[in-house]
Amino acid sequence: MDLVDAVRHRLNPSAAAPTVLELDLSRGVINSAPSTPREALQSLHAPTMRAVREGLRAAADDESVAGLVIHAAEGQLSMAEADEIGALIRAFGEHKPTLAYAESFGELTTGMTGYRLASQAHQIWLQPSGGVGLNGVVAGVTLFRGTLDKIGVEPEFAQRHEYKTAANQFAAHEVTEPQREMMQRIVDSILDDTIALVAERRSLDPVAVREAVDSSPLTAVEAERRGLVDRIGYRDEAYAWAKENWGRASDDGPEVTLRYVHRWAKEHVGGGVLQQWRDKKRPAIAVVGVHGGIVSGPTTPGGIGGQSAGSDTVCAHLRAAGSDPSVKAVVLRVDSPGGSYVASDAIRREVIRLRESGRPVVASMGAVAASGGYFVSMGADTVLAAPTTLTGSIGVLAGKMVTTGLTDRIGLVRDEMSAGENATMFSSLHPFSETERAKLDAWLDEVYDDFTHKAAADRKLPYETLEPLARGRVWTGADAVTHGLVDQLGGMDAAIDRACELAGVDREAIVTRGVSAVPFLSQFRAAESSEAPHAHAALGSSPLETVHGALGGSPETVVRRLAGALGLEISGVLALPYRITVG
Repeated sequence: MDLVDAVRHRLNPSAAAPTVLELDLSRGVINSAPSTPREALQSLHAPTMRAVREGLRAAADDESVAGLVIHAAEGQLSMAEADEIGALIRAFGEHKPTLAYAESFGELTTGMTGYRLASQAHQIWLQPSGGVGLNGVVAGVTLFRGTLDKIGVEPEFAQRHEYKTAANQFAAHEVTEPQREMMQRIVDSILDDTIALVAERRSLDPVAVREAVDSSPLTAVEAERRGLVDRIGYRDEAYAWAKENWGRASDDGPEVTLRYVHRWAKEHVGGGVLQQWRDKKRPAIAVVGVHGGIVSGPTTPGGIGGQSAGSDTVCAHLRAAGSDPSVKAVVLRVDSPGGSYVASDAIRREVIRLRESGRPVVASMGAVAASGGYFVSMGADTVLAAPTTLTGSIGVLAGKMVTTGLTDRIGLVRDEMSAGENATMFSSLHPFSETERAKLDAWLDEVYDDFTHKAAADRKLPYETLEPLARGRVWTGADAVTHGLVDQLGGMDAAIDRACELAGVDREAIVTRGVSAVPFLSQFRAAESSEAPHAHAALGSSPLETVHGALGGSPETVVRRLAGALGLEISGVLALPYRITVG
């Protein structure tokens, strides 16, 4: 220790000690700015994806940072989020050592998501009592038709085309062959990608990894024998090893300063009020979020149906980005199963207008960007997805629940008076007539034709090539790249790189900032016009009020809300009502 270090150490004993960053994923990560008090409280303890991204990028070149320890906890991340963080860990690992530890990768459950992330680190430590559950991938299908028959509810839906199976959950008595084919390919694609990733990162034969999958769950000893983990040890032993190997020797033993990545990033990358004011003067990549079901009107923060992405709000944010001279490009971050056709089309229009203004737009897909989520993404200059992103689903569906059988059984009398030839077309008191069914079919054909032709134009594919890939079929990101529906694989970090490349700006010279976060007090200030972003801030409305407000307390509302609580809500004609959860 030289004189300068000795003085610094005496004044501040931790000042000269190297910093070991910690990434604790036990509480998950936050992908968007908090919109409720609960989310704001959560943000005090869970890292944001932005803080992790910017912190690891800066720390990779910081001489005071010695390495990174990752707590690869189970159950808090989607596989797409795990892959995005895994890519950041891998990039950091090109400069500094990394170590991932876990109590277990699955305890009587599959632990594939956590293990995929941990495999990006140089070392994997596993608690002696833990295990590795690379059990595989399962996509469950639940069909309510038999139950609806028993309670006297008759679903009437139409869809375009055979792979647009969202309505099957209500209308089908059994899994159709197209649905089985599509979902089998999805799970095969996810497993194939996992095996390839693990084999590459662990320097293993893919055949050996597949054998490990087929033998899972594995004990810690068996996982170590197969080369899936490096060391068996408890958390304290993993930390002691890191301190011994990455720390600075002293009379009292090795010394390190432990810091959470997001806390370190706040001090070294910025985030204070003064820094935010300075950042407004710098060239920026603006981030606009599309999170949740796509609906017309304002974005709403939550409820039984979860967060919604209101087209009024999203479009206002895109216009705000286009009118800000400091914004050089926009990243459209999409994590949405879709919803309203009209709302999706409005958002796509603003994306196109933004591009026409000379600002590149890059779409970054999260866990799901399907149907309407794909619709809003496809017009970007470049579209990126994670290998496990659920996307595509270029198709359309519509219908209603006929509940007269249910109301008759419970003795409820319902009647209606109408004016207009087609006023009761979507009434739940009677099935579609032949005329009404013809109108519905014509409209579905029109929407499908519009969707597929716009997708072909946006993706610069011949219609004859695009249409067979549509038909309502869901693809993983890995397969979507192969078919040209997506341009490249990657997360938000890769999307920002691509946006900088298209805009011709240096990544290190720009800042990324969201335009989706409306300051809380701004929501109470009267907007001067619809061009103001806070003109479309929602105060307290829920997705159920937005989507189903006109339905009142009718029996079909009860059915839909029950389905929504089970995660099976159809929020619009461009909707994907399910997600595949792994690990």
